[in-house]
Amino acid sequence: MVKSANQTTQDTCETYCYDEAVVNRIQPKIPDAEGVELIFKALADATRVKITYALTLEDELCVCDIANIIGCSTATASHHLRLLRNMKLAKYRKEGKLVFYSLADDHVRQLVSIALVHANEE
Repeated sequence: MVKSANQTTQDTCETYCYDEAVVNRIQPKIPDAEGVELIFKALADATRVKITYALTLEDELCVCDIANIIGCSTATASHHLRLLRNMKLAKYRKEGKLVFYSLADDHVRQLVSIALVHANEE
């Protein structure tokens, strides 16, 4: 649609109408997405994305290694790792005085990998 110089291009429909069959088919499925926003909320923090990305590169990492990799204190790394664990994106195991973290499952690895590919598209 071409507008004159004093009009703005609109990115919305100029008239209201909808496909009732499409709406009736998709609308009942929308509740299936409830809770998914928590995953994206957890990954919306730059530090947690860096930690999660680091965990895609190794099967597991010690909290101290993670802190050094992303350039933060072990307390900060532990805080973010705890949040990732509470969101079921990471899991941990304790070995003596050390705590090792890994991704909860391959779905998390796939999410981060897909997001990385998308972010690097031209």
